[in-house]
Amino acid sequence: MSPTRLSTVVLDARDAHELAGFYLRLLGYVIRAEESDWVLIGPPDGGTGLSFQTEPEYVPPVWPTRNPGEQQMMLHLDIEVDDLETETARAVAEGATLAEYQPQDHVRVFFDPAGHPFCLWIRS
Repeated sequence: MSPTRLSTVVLDARDAHELAGFYLRLLGYVIRAEESDWVLIGPPDGGTGLSFQTEPEYVPPVWPTRNPGEQQMMLHLDIEVDDLETETARAVAEGATLAEYQPQDHVRVFFDPAGHPFCLWIRS
C-alpha cells in the first residue's frame, strides 16, 4: 500500500452544511463526520469522500472563464451516470442550475447551490 492516498476533496461554501446536504441527496452519500463549520460525506461502502468547509468570504468560481486575472473555476467534479436525461432532471430538482454553455453532447455542466461547477456524464 502507498504511504499516501487521497481521502477527500474539500469545497468551500458560505454554508458547509447546506452544500453537504445537496451532495448527500445527489450522490446518495452518508455523513462521516461533522463540526459546526465542516462536513465530511462519502459513499456508504467507503471510498474517497467530499468535505465542505464554511468560508464566510467565499466567492463562487466563474465558468466558463471570462477575463484573465478574474475569479475562475479551480476544479470541478465529474459524476458518471447511467441516464443523463433522468439525472439531469434530478440534479435540477435537488437544487443544481444547468449551465447555459454545454460543450459536449454526453456531458451536462451544472452549478451546485454554492456556484461550484460540476458535470454529469455518460460514456459515449
